[in-house]
Amino acid sequence: MVGQTRSKLRGAASEPSHFLRSTQSRRRRRATGSGERELEKEPKEEVKRPELPLRTRRGNLTRGARKYSPQRIRNLKTQNCVPVEMVRRTDLLNDRFPFLSSLLEQLSDKAQLLQRRQVSGKGAFGIAAFVAILHWVHLITLFENDRHFSHLSALEREMTFRTEMGLYYSYFKTIVEAPSFLQGLWMIMNDRLTEYPLVINTVKRFHLYPEVIIAFCYRTFVGIMNLFGLETKTCWNVTRIEPLNEVQSCEGLGDPACFYVGVIFILNGIMMGLFFMYGAYLSGTQLGGIITVLCYFFNHGEATRVMWTPPLRESFSYPFLVLQMYILTVILRTTNNSRRHFIALCLSNVAFMLPWQFAQFILFTQIASLFPMYVVGYIEPNKFQKIIHANMISVLLCFVFMFGNPMYLSSYYSSSLIITLVIQGSAWFFGTIILKFLTSKILGVSDHIRLSDLIAARILRYTDFDTLIYTCAPEFDFMETATPVRYSKTLLLPIVVVITYVIFKKAFRDILCVLCANTYLRKQLLEHGEIIFHTLQLFAFTPLAILIMRLKLFLTPHMCVMASLICSRRLFGWIFYRVRFMPVILSLVTVMSIQGYANLHNQWSIIGEFNNLPQEELIQWIKYNTRPDAVFAGAMPTMASVKLSTLHPIVNHPHYEDADLRARTKIVYSAYSRKSAKEVRDKLVELHVNYYILEEAWCVVRTKPGCSMLEIWDVEDPSNSANPPLCSVLLKDARPYFTTVFQNSMYRVLKVN
Repeated sequence: MVGQTRSKLRGAASEPSHFLRSTQSRRRRRATGSGERELEKEPKEEVKRPELPLRTRRGNLTRGARKYSPQRIRNLKTQNCVPVEMVRRTDLLNDRFPFLSSLLEQLSDKAQLLQRRQVSGKGAFGIAAFVAILHWVHLITLFENDRHFSHLSALEREMTFRTEMGLYYSYFKTIVEAPSFLQGLWMIMNDRLTEYPLVINTVKRFHLYPEVIIAFCYRTFVGIMNLFGLETKTCWNVTRIEPLNEVQSCEGLGDPACFYVGVIFILNGIMMGLFFMYGAYLSGTQLGGIITVLCYFFNHGEATRVMWTPPLRESFSYPFLVLQMYILTVILRTTNNSRRHFIALCLSNVAFMLPWQFAQFILFTQIASLFPMYVVGYIEPNKFQKIIHANMISVLLCFVFMFGNPMYLSSYYSSSLIITLVIQGSAWFFGTIILKFLTSKILGVSDHIRLSDLIAARILRYTDFDTLIYTCAPEFDFMETATPVRYSKTLLLPIVVVITYVIFKKAFRDILCVLCANTYLRKQLLEHGEIIFHTLQLFAFTPLAILIMRLKLFLTPHMCVMASLICSRRLFGWIFYRVRFMPVILSLVTVMSIQGYANLHNQWSIIGEFNNLPQEELIQWIKYNTRPDAVFAGAMPTMASVKLSTLHPIVNHPHYEDADLRARTKIVYSAYSRKSAKEVRDKLVELHVNYYILEEAWCVVRTKPGCSMLEIWDVEDPSNSANPPLCSVLLKDARPYFTTVFQNSMYRVLKVN
């Protein structure tokens, strides 16, 4: 239905109360028409075990904690007194506040039921489905509120995918617009536009399997709908406020951008259901799974950024890490593992590693956590070897699927797997590092920047041009000092600290007992391996998040999973005898909800609308005033948008991990240095650049001390530190080496003479 018109103003009456929008710069739309192992059950009769008195078991990880009776045996005198007092208080509450009394009683009954329920069953899957839908709705609501995505034109939607997001989306767009899927796949595997004049396999370089799969699903969906004559989208003519002209906006799964982000939000919605199953299985109760979900929602801004940056690699990769850790938890807890457990572990590893180049370092932290557990005795040798073999197979599969990408064989992860099989003890750590560097030299990938290199630069205070480009970005800065405060306000940090202390205390006692060669306790040690594993992973994720703020996406969700253990009878069964369990948990949830709801309300109150007129003018000028084969260079974020929306060749882009790309970018960014205009022009000519996009803001912007482009270049090129900034010279008069052919409030296009 093309041709209908909707205005720029957005109607306030059609929105919920907490989503009210300002009537300025808003649009008003019309209706468009468009099986884990079960935990042990409570025994019906107590079995006497005189050789293990109950009071002697309070200090250790409880082997039989799941068999404790939920009530404590009291003497007759106490039993006769307590009920009388309770009856009097209950009668008083019923007389004065009957509704409140009934509500509290129902909440207590429901919570007790959830606390007693096993993880398996239709009820658990029903709750998982509910929280998955809830998180999906939450994500699309935040995304829509932030940029009014449903009312943007196709060009505006593409411009919202800034930096590397636009680069990734451009390959999805290429496959979708190609005559056939296979032809589109061939085009991105033989790409000349991204690093002109080089021909590169972008699937191998940029981990584009998500885009390939989503593009295939989109073409299949649209083809089926067209076959049956069903509409897949509804289009409108959108009137924008002056001086913007009228544009067409389409909604529905038939629009490529809507389909693309829709799949991402569905995947991350399913992830929340998986978190519930994960927390419920780890704690042994459905209430533990609900605690995990609540902690995630209450700390949502610290746990993910998928609602603001959907196309990033972590949006596709992280949900599969949740699945992988869930499967690994099942393997560690289960005594007799079947082959399907290890096959599932291998496949989840592959799904986690294929979309994201940093995934291997996270899996390395897993091996670093599992190895000491194996040495101490928390994992059986046979099971540990099977886990290592599954991981090695997953590395080889990724190496094959990524067309022989040598980074999979030269990482700390692959080196640690090999060293684990041949070396034990403290030599494991040094052997991993030595083998990693040897394989990097042999395979010729020592010049790639990895997450480990950035961490090393943080610790050693090493700086150069490449590390500063990364570390000056806000997401690669140190963790904010306000982050632990925000964790504390929702009680997430205090709860995890208490749980970690209890686990550490009990594990220390168990290890001392094992050193005494007690066979019974050694067997008990094997039953709590998954709890120790999660604690060690917490210790690994914490320093990573402190050093690089972006890695909070691993720490915060893991803290939420750990918080589920507050409901675990295996850890706190001895406390359940002394205090009433449900009032304590309900009190914790109530206090968490105070700040948690405030955090959610702050997210819901973010109302905006995307509008970038200077970049829109730039892209329109490039489309209609330059040859299709004209080559462009400029800032990495802008180059991604130019490549996506104009399909012009570019020489640099935001995927900064490759050594050759870093060398190209350094040449391009020399326009913001103190070098001479002739030297910069000559280097650009060698790269076959026809037009250079100069951004005035980059000449002066300084995110923090030492992070302006001029300061970075003074570190890299101190010999020219006395010269004037080239950027200022080009802004005044670009001649004779450049000619200004376009300019607006933000961009200047310089033709290279």
